[in-house]
Amino acid sequence: MKTARALFVLLLMAAAWAGGYGWGRWYGKPSTPAGPAARRILYYIDPMHPAYKSDKPGTAPDCGMKLEPVYADSAPAEPAAGRKVVHYRDAKDPKYTSDKPGLNPETGNDLEPVYADDPSARPPGAIQISREKQQLIGVRYASVEIASMARSIRAVGKVSYDETRIARVHTRVEGFIENVLVDFTGQLVEKGQPLLTLYSPELLATQQELLLALKAKEVMQHSTMAGMADYSGSLYEAARRRLELWNLSPAEIEQIARDKVPLRSLTVRAPISGYVLERKAYASQKIQPDTELYVIADLSRVWVMADVFEYEAGAVRPGQAVTVTPAYQPGRALAGRVSYVQPQVDPTTRTLKVRIELANPAMVLKPEMFTDVEFRVDSGARLAVPAEAVLDSGRGKTVFVDGGNGWLEPRQVETGQRSGDRVEILKGLKVGERVAVSGQFLIDSESQLKAAAAGARHPH
Repeated sequence: MKTARALFVLLLMAAAWAGGYGWGRWYGKPSTPAGPAARRILYYIDPMHPAYKSDKPGTAPDCGMKLEPVYADSAPAEPAAGRKVVHYRDAKDPKYTSDKPGLNPETGNDLEPVYADDPSARPPGAIQISREKQQLIGVRYASVEIASMARSIRAVGKVSYDETRIARVHTRVEGFIENVLVDFTGQLVEKGQPLLTLYSPELLATQQELLLALKAKEVMQHSTMAGMADYSGSLYEAARRRLELWNLSPAEIEQIARDKVPLRSLTVRAPISGYVLERKAYASQKIQPDTELYVIADLSRVWVMADVFEYEAGAVRPGQAVTVTPAYQPGRALAGRVSYVQPQVDPTTRTLKVRIELANPAMVLKPEMFTDVEFRVDSGARLAVPAEAVLDSGRGKTVFVDGGNGWLEPRQVETGQRSGDRVEILKGLKVGERVAVSGQFLIDSESQLKAAAAGARHPH
């Protein structure tokens, strides 16, 4: 009986303890505050436009979104000394900004500073991505720097004759070809080499006149009649001059005067050294002064006509150094210079003809042969970034600038020429800034979504 009573008392005490613990666990007041109710609210902000602040809950006046509280334990720290002020704004009317502190002249409200590290100071479309996420999507950066913008323009060229080194052979008298000494096209001739011999009755008669004038000069030089010696000398000089104009050499004229015998045939010689391009001289052929007998081209120097696209034409100028490589000898490069840029563009190919002059040692370049042409363009040192950093949408070009603390800001830029894997920046960046060079498509997608969402609710 006593044992049963003691057991009953123990059970009663255990039930009382369990009941008290359960009441305190489920219905008792916690010893420490837990939840938003115990946190101190500083102010309320528009989640889509953090620049708007209010002392009371409610909705944003411009978009109607519910204001969210900012608690004391999560509010941004007070600005430290030395923070850069971007501009000043009216907290109740964020559309109004000023470069100097003071009052909003329209509302009389005080202007508060906006610091560079304030999210509301970021440009539209700026996004913040943690370092871990940047590593996951493969974001890499490169610095904006001054770099050499030397580059090459490549074109296809075709070898042509130097038009200033082509000679066309004619005689200046009528006559008949006796002997043809250069008798096939393509033959290499030297300057002064005999090409053919010509019999000309008119030339023979002029030689006779020279001999008669010479004899008269010798007779009259001892004459006592005044002026006769000078007159006979003038006749001799006139006949000699006529033979010179008919391309008789001084040596041939001296031979006629010395031997007192006219030359039956005139020897026509090559005016330049080169290759015979055309031959129209045949034995026993009657010719006139306008008959073209040979066409000879000097190929020691040639022209290369290169086709340069019109968008690259601005980088090509006379005097520019050029490297020409024959198509059949890829490893052999010849140095040349631009001598002329034609003023018109081919309407079919949209290319500009550029003439290059260069030496042709050992006849490496042959007319009508194709070549590779490389123009070296050195524009000096320019502000540049890697070309892959620039996103070209067709309507504008954008880069994403590292704003620090994971912020990436879209910025419109103007680009210039491209050199290899770098592109010149004309406007929008400055030396020392960092830009993203990989992962921009994911960044751009997120930035456009954020900008579109903000723009749809905040026209300003």
